[in-house]
Amino acid sequence: MYKRLIIYSTTDGQTKLICERIKNLSKFNNETKLLEIDKATKEDIQPYEVIIIGASIRYGKHNPSVLNFVNKNIENLNKKKSVFFSVNVVARKTEKNLPETNPYIIKFLKLAKWNPYKKAVFAGKIDYPKYSFLDRQIIRLIMFITKGPTDTSKSYEFTDWSKVDDFTREIDQISA
Repeated sequence: MYKRLIIYSTTDGQTKLICERIKNLSKFNNETKLLEIDKATKEDIQPYEVIIIGASIRYGKHNPSVLNFVNKNIENLNKKKSVFFSVNVVARKTEKNLPETNPYIIKFLKLAKWNPYKKAVFAGKIDYPKYSFLDRQIIRLIMFITKGPTDTSKSYEFTDWSKVDDFTREIDQISA
C-alpha cells in the first residue's frame, strides 16, 4: 500500500526529474506513488499520509490544474502533512531561492489559501535547443531582462541537486 503521493506538473520535464529523484532517494520509495497532475485529479488522496506536490513555472505562472487540484482537495491537504515545492528559473538567484522570498511560491500559496507543512523552491533548467522558435525567443528576452543566459544554442541547468537531496531527507522525517 502506498503511504505517500508525489504529484507533479512539469513543462519541460525538470520538475518530473526532481520528483523522481525525491521518490528514488526517499526511504519511503516503495511506499510512494508518483503521478502527473492530470492523472492525480482522479486520485482519492484520503488514504495517503503525506502528499507532495511539485509544480513548474512557465511565463510566470504555475499550470492552472495545480491550483484546481489544491482547491478541490484543500480540506484534505490542510489536514495532512502536505508538502509543496515550485521549480522556476528565478530561483537561480540567491535572493529568490527560498519559499519566503520566491515570488511565484508566495503568489501561488496566497491564491490557494493553502499552508503546506513544508515548502521549498528549486531552480529549474533552460533548455533552449528543445524549445520552439517562439518559446526560445520569449525566454531569451526574459533572460536578457533578468541578466540570465541568452545563448540559445545551449542548455543551462540551475537545479541544485544537493538541495533536492537535503529536502528529500527533511520530508522523510515527516510522519503522519
